[in-house]
Amino acid sequence: MGATAAAMKTQTGSRYFDPPAQGWRSFAWPGGCFDTAIRPLTAHVEGRITLSHPTIMAVIGGGCGNIEVVSDCGHRYSGADFAGAASFIPAGVTRRIKMRDVCSEWASLSIRPDLFTVSDEPGAAGPQGLAAFTNKNDSFLAGMLTELRRLRCEEQPLDSLYCEAMAVSAAQYVLRRYRGPASCPSLPSALPGWRLRRAKEYVAAHLGDQDLRLDDVAGELGLSTGFFHRAFREATGETPLGYIQRQRIEESMRLLALKDHAIAQIAMKVGFLSPSHFARLFRRQTDLTPSQYRNGKR
Repeated sequence: MGATAAAMKTQTGSRYFDPPAQGWRSFAWPGGCFDTAIRPLTAHVEGRITLSHPTIMAVIGGGCGNIEVVSDCGHRYSGADFAGAASFIPAGVTRRIKMRDVCSEWASLSIRPDLFTVSDEPGAAGPQGLAAFTNKNDSFLAGMLTELRRLRCEEQPLDSLYCEAMAVSAAQYVLRRYRGPASCPSLPSALPGWRLRRAKEYVAAHLGDQDLRLDDVAGELGLSTGFFHRAFREATGETPLGYIQRQRIEESMRLLALKDHAIAQIAMKVGFLSPSHFARLFRRQTDLTPSQYRNGKR
C-alpha cells in the first residue's frame, strides 16, 4: 500500500487501508468490540484486515462498484458491495481487499469466539466449521449493526449487558444459518426448573449492578453463555436481556410509586447507565414516561 495508508489498531486486531475510513467510532466490552466508519466517494481503496476475534461486517449504507476479497483461508469474492450485505471473517484470518468506486457506511461486530459454541460447557471453543463468507444479503445482521451504529453515533452509553446480548444473538444466528443444521447439534432443551430459579434469583440479587453480564448469570449456573441464552429463551419465551430489562423496569415502577428519588437516581439504582435509555425502555414497556407514571401514581 502507499504512503498514505493508515493502520487502525483495535482491541481485536488491526486494519490497514489506503485511504483510511473516516468518522471512526468504536466501543469495546469484555465479550467483543463494535466498530463503524464511513467512506466518502473514493475511486480506489485497498487494504487488509487481520482480527483476533470472529467478526461480522455489514454495509449499512451505500456500497461500491466492485469489491475483490482474497482471504488466506482460501475464501475469495468478487462482485458488488451493497447496503444490507453481511460478511464473516474467522479469527486470525487475513482478508485482503480492493474496492472500486466506493461510497459507503459500514459496521463490524467482533465477538469472543466461545459465544459461537453450541456446547453447554463454559469456555468451549468455537466457531468450529464456520467458514468465511462475503456479501450475503442479510437484513437481520445488517439491521442489528445499523442499530448499534445509531446508538454509538448518538453518543449513548452502550452498557455491557446490552452489547453482550447482541453479540450472543448475532453469534448464534450466524452459527445456525451459515454453518447449517446438518453440522449443528439439536437445539438445547429448556433450562430445568432448579437452574431457572437460580438464574432468576441471581438476577434479582444483582439487578442494580450496572456491570451485570450474561456471562455472570451463565457462570452461576455452570453453563456457557451461548447455551444459557438459548435454553433460557426456550424455558421462558424471552431472552435473558429481555427478562433483565423487564425486571429492572418493574423495580423502577415500585420505586417511582413509593419513593421520591429523582428519576435519574432511580435509573442508576436499577442498573441503567443512561437515564435516556431507561426512559426509552420504560415507555416501550408501559406506554408512559417515568414522570407520567409517577404523577399517575400520586
